[in-house]
Amino acid sequence: MGKRGKKYLEVRAKVEPAKRYTLHEAVEILVSTGRAKFDETIDTAIRLGVNPKHADQMVRGSVVLPHGLGKKVRVLVFAKGDKEKEAQEAGADFVGSDDLIEKIKGGWLDFDRVVATPDVMGNVGKLGKILGPRGLMPNPKVGTVTFDVKNAVKELKAGKVEFRVEKAGIIHTPVGKVSFGVDKLTDNILSLIDVIVKLKPASSKGTYLKTISLSTTMGPGIKVDTVDIRNSLRAG
Repeated sequence: MGKRGKKYLEVRAKVEPAKRYTLHEAVEILVSTGRAKFDETIDTAIRLGVNPKHADQMVRGSVVLPHGLGKKVRVLVFAKGDKEKEAQEAGADFVGSDDLIEKIKGGWLDFDRVVATPDVMGNVGKLGKILGPRGLMPNPKVGTVTFDVKNAVKELKAGKVEFRVEKAGIIHTPVGKVSFGVDKLTDNILSLIDVIVKLKPASSKGTYLKTISLSTTMGPGIKVDTVDIRNSLRAG
């Protein structure tokens, strides 16, 4: 492991490794110790009691964070005819079909999210090996394969994030910026976890929310008390 920087070590010294902080305490620490020269992103790592190797225990979904992600999201839409015009009017950054497919095959990837109408998915599917590994492939399960292009674009621009449990049973998702402050970050985190809890597979037994950790882009992880999270969700 490479040598840790001075700022990282200063922050780590303020965090008790074995302690499970309340959500409010954890977010307060992140906001007060964000020391980078840029506005750091707050990331979550949520370990679930599921085995993603089993199809019936795959947890995947999306959520529109109430306060967004704090960054400009470049949305590409694959569509034709009236839906192409609808996407442009909704604020999509790039709209097209075969022309964009060829451009992407050539190596162009200057966009963050992708939406496609069902009628063009046959051709868009040819980009699976390019978009899939980058988490950019449109999927009906998260609302990015749809004829409701206007709503899909607006949600993505507003801060809609997709999540999917990884092989180790962990969901990694950004939830905003340090500059958001404690209240907005707390709202975003609870909104995310609320959706994940509602997606608990029927075949998942035992503890579902196993561990939750929060961190800034440049900082160490802070463990959050899952009981406090459940109580906060009930209170909300």
